[in-house]
Amino acid sequence: MTQNAIEIRGLQKTYRGGRHEPAKQALKGVDLDIPAGSIFGLLGPNGAGKSTMINIMAGLVTKTAGSVRIWGFDQDQNPRQARAAIGVMPQELNLDPFFTPRGALEVQAGLYGVPKSQRRSDEILEMVGLSDKAEAYARTLSGGMRRRLLLAKALVHFPQVLVLDEPTAGVDIELRQMLWQNVRKLNRERGMTIILTTHYLEEAEEMCDEIAIVHQGQKITQAATSDLLGQIDAKTMVIDPASPAKILPQADGIDVTLRDDGTIALSYHARQTSAEDVLRAVRDAGITIRDVKTEQADLEDVFLDLTRSR
Repeated sequence: MTQNAIEIRGLQKTYRGGRHEPAKQALKGVDLDIPAGSIFGLLGPNGAGKSTMINIMAGLVTKTAGSVRIWGFDQDQNPRQARAAIGVMPQELNLDPFFTPRGALEVQAGLYGVPKSQRRSDEILEMVGLSDKAEAYARTLSGGMRRRLLLAKALVHFPQVLVLDEPTAGVDIELRQMLWQNVRKLNRERGMTIILTTHYLEEAEEMCDEIAIVHQGQKITQAATSDLLGQIDAKTMVIDPASPAKILPQADGIDVTLRDDGTIALSYHARQTSAEDVLRAVRDAGITIRDVKTEQADLEDVFLDLTRSR
């Protein structure tokens, strides 16, 4: 196993403009290392360059400049090996309507040069919950089932790196849970590196070991998920008073909100205001505390803070 599953250096992509449109630089010299064996989140707003980066890694888009190494194979020097090391579950439901799920997996395995004796189509179909639809035409499958089939196609050659591009966009809770169960199993049992793009930030917060945020074609940060959450020092102390508060606490640097359930939320920045300062303001207001808890920033707060400053 290599130390990094993906190593990207100076990656640039410029799309030529039309007669009345200027050229668009989708990627502006991105450097990115994705650790082997991790579940890695690639986040960014629409148009940030995420899909372009994924399509370059998958060999579907030609880069303008830079280098890409997948599982130790340079994409320019060893294109076949680099392509074989990665599987991509695309965002678009691009399936041949006249293939059955089993037939689609067999064709996909053939394209990757997997010998018939080593193909595991039925095992993969069972993994994604499509065994009972193995001989149904793809055009008869529901949207959720088609997404399962896209995942199955990405797994036919059991790649070292699996890319999931917005895999749960518009799907139901059952499918989402099934997908994440399988992703965790592949990561845990096979050591497969998972790269996830998603608009559901709580999903990335729960699933990912490490996250990179891309904005306007540039990587603006990369860190362990826990470290990213620690970048914002906004905290909220929630006080459950022993009796309804007659006067709300007041102090510089503290925003106070009375919630519908009767609790008092006191928001502050830990670098400027200490927890003791907050508790002192509560006591000065004559409030007896029945219970107290703290709330910290989540990934959405970090994301908005980082992209807002650009």
